[in-house]
Amino acid sequence: MAFYKKQKLGKKWYPRAVTGKSPFTTDDVAARLSKISTVSRGDTYAVLANLGDVLADMLSTGQSVRLMGIGTFYLTCQSVGQGVDMPEEVSPRQITAVKVGFIPEYKRGHKGQITEQTLIAEDLEWICLE
Repeated sequence: MAFYKKQKLGKKWYPRAVTGKSPFTTDDVAARLSKISTVSRGDTYAVLANLGDVLADMLSTGQSVRLMGIGTFYLTCQSVGQGVDMPEEVSPRQITAVKVGFIPEYKRGHKGQITEQTLIAEDLEWICLE
């Protein structure tokens, strides 16, 4: 189940998704994965614990990283207030922030419409928190 609260924007009310207070941890994910596979909890934890370093290393090559069933990670950068007058003056020194972008995996139907997003459960139920 997922949670939402009622939020007023202008004169209208809308649902706004709310995230729970305590997130699942790497240990929780490892335990769940080990239950549905033949890999031990410890081995799964070790892989997950190293995933961030591996993704960072791969992203630093300038390529995106696509994880089947999850989505694609890629680097973005910002250069707030660091503009220059000529294209030949553009340099990496202008970059003020680097972030990781993410596109969840999805499937398209024959007419191009999104038919499934793998990170959204098919039986997702929304509960109102008031």
